[in-house]
Amino acid sequence: MTNRPDDLKHRLSEVQYRVTQEAATERPFTGEYWDHWQGGQYKCICCNEPLFDSANKFDAGCGWPSFDQELTKGKVEERFDSSHGMRRTEVVCANCKAHLGHVFPDGPTETTGMRYCINSASLSFNGNESDD
Repeated sequence: MTNRPDDLKHRLSEVQYRVTQEAATERPFTGEYWDHWQGGQYKCICCNEPLFDSANKFDAGCGWPSFDQELTKGKVEERFDSSHGMRRTEVVCANCKAHLGHVFPDGPTETTGMRYCINSASLSFNGNESDD
């Protein structure tokens, strides 16, 4: 699997390409995984790197998949984002640098206090066999 722009344009849907390569954001409550609760791992749609586990997913009410932490430290990178007149922290795949979403310090206080707000279009899902 290569991540050259031409290869990605052919392999990804238009929305997946715009989200991961152009830092677009899908509309809330429209993505495949915003209300998806099967056990398993969420992977980068571009490079197939495991990024998040369903055990760390929670309903933030925002319309995007939300996780309180990455699968293991270093799976995602954080970058300062001042687009659209806002000051936020962008989250990208540490392996291929695909845009995933943003992280905010308003997650569950009983865990990490963080909310990784991730576009469904940037993810694929590998479910646990026992949850089928």
